[in-house]
Amino acid sequence: MSDRPILVTGAAGFIGYHCCERLVAEGRRVVGVDNLNGYYDPALKQARLDRLTAKGVEVQIGELADRSLVEALFDRHAPGIVLHLAAQAGVRYSLENPRAYIASNIDAFMNMLEACRHGEVEHLVYASSSSVYGANETFPFAENQNVDHPLSLYAATKKSNELMAHTYSHLYAIPTTGLRFFTVYGPWGRPDMALFLFTRAILAGRPIRLFNEGKMRRDFTYIDDIVEGVARVLNHIPSADPTWTGADPDPSRSRAPWRIYNIGNNKPQDLMRYVEVLEEALGETAKKEYLPMQPGDVAATAADITALYEAVGFVPQTPIEIGIPRFVEWYREYHRES
Repeated sequence: MSDRPILVTGAAGFIGYHCCERLVAEGRRVVGVDNLNGYYDPALKQARLDRLTAKGVEVQIGELADRSLVEALFDRHAPGIVLHLAAQAGVRYSLENPRAYIASNIDAFMNMLEACRHGEVEHLVYASSSSVYGANETFPFAENQNVDHPLSLYAATKKSNELMAHTYSHLYAIPTTGLRFFTVYGPWGRPDMALFLFTRAILAGRPIRLFNEGKMRRDFTYIDDIVEGVARVLNHIPSADPTWTGADPDPSRSRAPWRIYNIGNNKPQDLMRYVEVLEEALGETAKKEYLPMQPGDVAATAADITALYEAVGFVPQTPIEIGIPRFVEWYREYHRES
């Protein structure tokens, strides 16, 4: 592997920030890009960004849907590996602002693929999502299952990314790896995610909103486990699988240098247990508002991580009983400082 820098898109985002910190700690040269959009509190993104720049990460502000910006970024830095985490996130937000997902998740990804093609990138690793499993009812979710029934535009754009990446891997032999993340939480997390929303509401004495009457089950995955999985996959460049056949196609692999992996805790938890652990960490009891299932949402997720373990030897280890108190400690400290 060359000593060319690693480009991390969405560097000021939750996962991007933590991945940049990890890569810098490993002594890797890291260049970041982020648009600092207003989907959630820009002050939190700026705080992450400030910490990265203090560690020597150069972060450019701009829109990846801008083809000229992407081309200039690659011309200037010539990255060897690209970790593409930038995206318009959120299932419910996609119901109200669908066009934002086309610009951020489709147009921007197209620009990244073209830049990787012409920039002779050694490995493109990109964020997919557990949302692609959509209407699947076979648990746990495994990469070799069919994912042709997404339930939100967000999920559809992530499935589209996987298909677009496959095309470029096939046509231009660009090694690409898609990572389906499962409900990531932890310090510096996103304010639109349940743990942040619940914590803020409980401390303010407001009720927390529990969809599907609280009968939800999620494979909550702590951020450190996500980062460890990403770091290992970056160095695990896929090659063509000569055993793959179109007569019995495995959706997770290909004759092209293209792979898909789940990264989840592999220990799904009931939402109400998640709330209990949070209440214990806060020393407060939540007021609860029970609501029906929201459009585009799913009642349960669970990750089969066999493929990830076989590829890079990693199994997430952090239970919510450890991860949630760590988040609460960070949350209290962050809000004291800000």
